[in-house]
Amino acid sequence: MTNDTMTNDLNVCLTPLLIPLYNVEDYIVVIIDIFRATSSICYGIENGAEAIIPVSEIEACEAYRNHGHLLAAERNGEVVTGFDFGNSPFSYTKEKVAGKTIVLTTTNGTQALHLSRSAKRIVIGSFLNLTALCNWLKTQNESILLVCAGWKNNFNLEDTLFAGAVVEQLKATGLKLDDAAIAANDLYQAGKNDINAYLKKTSHSERLKKLGIEKDIEFCLQVDITTAIPVLDGERLIKLT
Repeated sequence: MTNDTMTNDLNVCLTPLLIPLYNVEDYIVVIIDIFRATSSICYGIENGAEAIIPVSEIEACEAYRNHGHLLAAERNGEVVTGFDFGNSPFSYTKEKVAGKTIVLTTTNGTQALHLSRSAKRIVIGSFLNLTALCNWLKTQNESILLVCAGWKNNFNLEDTLFAGAVVEQLKATGLKLDDAAIAANDLYQAGKNDINAYLKKTSHSERLKKLGIEKDIEFCLQVDITTAIPVLDGERLIKLT
C-alpha cells in the first residue's frame, strides 16, 4: 500500500512507560537516549564496533564475561564496578572498539529498547547521526515511533528535543503527526538556535555535571559527526547497510 491510499504516522512516545499504548509492531522504532547511551552506540558503530548487544540487566551483561566481549554497564550515570566501561562516548573510540563486540546495559536506553522489541525494525538515533537517520527514515514508507528513553521512566527534555529535531526533518513528507510529535517539534523550535545552552537546564545534565562529565554532554550534542545507523539484528545492534 502506498502513501496515495494510506498516511503513515510519525508519533513520539515521551517515556518508556507509554510504550504499551502503541501497537509497536506497526512501527519502525527509533530509540533515543541522548545523554548518553544512543550517542555512544552511534559513535561505537561508526568507529568499527562489530556489534553492540543491548541487555536490560547488569546480571545479563555479567553473563557474557567469558565470551571475549567488552562489557559496558552504567547505572545512575556511573560505571558499574567491575565492568570495562559505561556509556561515555569517549569509551567508544576506534582504538577501543574497532572489531569488538560490546555488551551494554544502561539505566534508561537499553530498557526502552527491550520494551520495543516487537517493532518492525529498531534503529538508534542521536544528534551525532541525525541527518543520516532522517534521510533513511524518509525512504521507508512506514509509520515511525520515536521512543524517548527519558530518565527512570520520567519525561526528559533532551530526548524529546531530539525527537522534535527528527520531526522537523520529516514533517514535510506528509507523515501524520500526533500531539506528542507536534509538542516535541515546538520544543525543538524553542531550543534549536543553541541546543547546548537550552539543555543546560535539564535535570540529567545537572546529574552528569555532578559526576564531572560535562565533556560527555558537549560531545553528545554535536550534530552529524557520524553517518552510521545502528539497527537491531536479532540480539545485536549492527551497522545498517
